[in-house]
Amino acid sequence: MTRRAVVIGVGHYLPERIVENAEFEASLDTSDAWIRTRSGIERRHFAAEGETTSDLATRAAQAALANAGLEANDLDAIVLATSTADLTFPSAATMVQANIGMTRGYAFDLQAVCAGFAYALTNANALILSGQATRVMVIGAETFSRIMDWTDRGTCVLFGDGAGALILEAQEGKGTSDDRGILATDLNSDGRHKDVLYVDGGVSTQTTGFLRMQGKEVFRHAIEKLAATAQAAIDKAGVTTADVDWIVPHQANIRIIQGTAKKMGLPMDKVVVTVQDHGNTSAASIPLALSVGVERGQIKQGDLVVTEAIGGGLAWGAVIIRW
Repeated sequence: MTRRAVVIGVGHYLPERIVENAEFEASLDTSDAWIRTRSGIERRHFAAEGETTSDLATRAAQAALANAGLEANDLDAIVLATSTADLTFPSAATMVQANIGMTRGYAFDLQAVCAGFAYALTNANALILSGQATRVMVIGAETFSRIMDWTDRGTCVLFGDGAGALILEAQEGKGTSDDRGILATDLNSDGRHKDVLYVDGGVSTQTTGFLRMQGKEVFRHAIEKLAATAQAAIDKAGVTTADVDWIVPHQANIRIIQGTAKKMGLPMDKVVVTVQDHGNTSAASIPLALSVGVERGQIKQGDLVVTEAIGGGLAWGAVIIRW
């Protein structure tokens, strides 16, 4: 028998404020048509004043617990992927731990920008496979609206706020690709490309900074690297692209999503797409899309799901899950 990390619950939360593309027309040289054409984004959610990343993560965590029929103390650990934690320390994960009433186990943050959820899933999977945890909640949560330069039309129209969560539980499988749970992961990074996507501030510089992105360079790297990491994970899992039921990609740009699916030889009707309603929510994007995909009735138990993402670092990776 083989120990597997199986998804037993999902949930998500989006702030109440919905920002349509047209809102940007008053302050920027842009339009709804310009934004839709270049990104596929129609609207996004922004956190309210005083609403923090841990607040969003808490709501997603509560939704995932309800979906799984669990109490907070049924969890052994929380791994929270974010680049926009409330404070320098303590971690947003420990704040969620307190908020949901979890009084045991451990919680920590992980930062790999838009690839954060793939990294967090991989780490949670390792905790379960090594026997250090039986149930782990994995959360992606961001308030990227806090690090936008509102004069830069090339970036500020692309991002949104939100949170998604899933719960992994140790279960026994047969050791084949038919097992439910995480079947394979693939992580990569290349720090030589730091200047392609970064925030020009941080603790050691005593500044907050704004997100800076070379859009054309990100696009150039994205499709090739996303298709490659997805294929690497598929090969590790012992399956083929023909076996894939759903791709749940990082929701950054519809053209990147389409280009990656094409390079993988998969039709768009096998892709869960939420970018039009959420924008790019960085580490929250994949768990948000997974939760919405389940809610829509797209993702069902037994489906083979491929998740892949790329973000600042550059960091990128993929996870293969039998739902």
